Parts: sequence; C-alpha cells; structure tokens
Amino acid sequence: MALALLQRWRPKNAGGEPAGFTMPLPPGAGGVVREVVDPMGSPIAAAEVSLTALDTHRVAVRGTTDPYGFFLAALPPGRYSLLVSVDGLQPHGETLEVEAGAVADERVWLHPAEALQLPTPGTWLFDPPHTAIRFIAKHVGMGHVHGRFERFEGGIRIAPDMTQSSVQVRIDASSINTGNNTRDSHLRSADFLHVEEFPFIDFTSTRFSYRGGSKWVLQGSLTMHGVSRSMSLETTYLGTVNGGYGQELRCAALAKGELHREDYTLNWRSMLARGIAVVGPTVQLELDIQAMHHTRDTPTPPE
Repeated sequence: MALALLQRWRPKNAGGEPAGFTMPLPPGAGGVVREVVDPMGSPIAAAEVSLTALDTHRVAVRGTTDPYGFFLAALPPGRYSLLVSVDGLQPHGETLEVEAGAVADERVWLHPAEALQLPTPGTWLFDPPHTAIRFIAKHVGMGHVHGRFERFEGGIRIAPDMTQSSVQVRIDASSINTGNNTRDSHLRSADFLHVEEFPFIDFTSTRFSYRGGSKWVLQGSLTMHGVSRSMSLETTYLGTVNGGYGQELRCAALAKGELHREDYTLNWRSMLARGIAVVGPTVQLELDIQAMHHTRDTPTPPE
C-alpha cells in the first residue's frame, strides 16, 4: 500500500489543536494521519507506526514519524489496528475505520512507560532450552546465511548497582549449525573457526550503560579464533517473572551486535581468490536470553 510521505504546513486553531488535515488520495482510498507528541506536546520523530488490516491480519503499512511527528498513509477502505511505539513511552493502540475519500486525522499523546523491575542481585544462569544465540551473515553472491550455536553456557551477575553487573558467555564453536552439513563442516575448518585449535568463543562484559526505558548497552570483549576484540551489544530488558520448572525466578533480554570477521583473522578475501564461496565480512549477532536466579534450590532444567 502506498505510504504518502508528504511535507506540508498544518494550521492550528485558536486553542492550539490541529486543524483539519487534507492530503491527495488515490481513487477509492482513504487517508490516515497521526501527529505523535510527547507528554509536553512536543513532536516525536522516528516513532514506529504500523497499521494491520483486521480482516486479513496482515500489516498494510509500517513506517516512522517524520521530524515533525507526522505519519501519513493512504489505504483501501476497511478496519485497521494502529500501533504507535517509541522507547521509554507507553505504546498507543487503537482500532479505526478507513473510509474512501476521507482522512482520519488525530493527535496521539504518548505517556511515560512504567519502569520494569530490575532483576534481584545475585547470580543468574542461562536456561539453554529457552535461550538462543543466532547469527546472520551475507553469503557472497547469494543472499544471507542464518545460523545458531547449539551448545553454550553462561550467566549474569547482577550487582546492587546495575551498571556494575557483568555477563559471561562461553560458546562451543563446533556446535555451529546453519542447516547445511557441508557448509557447517567448512565453517568448523581452519578456513574459518578452526575449532580443533580454538574450541570456544568467549564473551566477557566490561560495562553496563543505561540508555533509557528498557534499553542498555553492554560493552565487552569477544574472543574468537585466538583473537580478542571489543564489542558492543544493544540490549533490551524484557522483565522478570516467576514461573517455569519449579516456579523459579527468571529474567529475559534481547541483545544484538555486529562483528567483522577480518578482526579475527578470518581472511575471506584469500578464500574468494581461491574460488571458495563464503559468508561476507560482517556478521550480525542476536542473543535471545532467559536466565534463572541461581540458588541452592534452583531446579536443573531438562535437556
């Protein structure tokens, strides 16, 4: 569906509220305009907005607000679910009816989100059945390769001051799995991970930095192929709950980062020169983590 990204002046009436908004529409289409503002009424740029058709449950339009806080879209008539979200503020959801030739024009106020309770200080160990370490790499000339590591261990030491907390992860390099046995054998070879000489990939954090809302940046060192390099993980904290095998306390987070293979002496250019099709020089990492608060009574998760 066409996303109408229009820049035009929007007049306001004497009370400071936005006046009616007009926009050109394709024949038979209706329009949706939302002005997204913070609790003080200031425009919010880059807020994420999506509209989902309720009859098909498919996303019809997804985008972000412009520097003035506006989002505009032209859509076929029908009922839609609209969601507006931005870090640190409560999301806004609504159901609206799009009518042919009409523009649904409203202002959306976003309010501060309730802060998630941070994990209890102490040791939290990864729960392997509910934790995933994934990667995405560009396959030279052929799109992307998606994979994961099947075996790993690690945990989080939560300090009373969260910024003093730490994370350690040890990955069994031979457990790499991209769904292709030939490729996985090659990735384990001396051309890439060289697992016989370097059996583990280790990450050790050095600093937690708060970025607002549920966002943190985790600084640390990644050791792979015998080489250590600094790495930054953009982390979203998802909260803490009671529940699981023995109603144990567990927390969850998502972390994303990027590494460059040549930093770890994985020389992809020499392999290209030899005619070997390989993954590209940049690898995106994603950690989907659940960790259990470790005490003497913490149950052992099943394999």
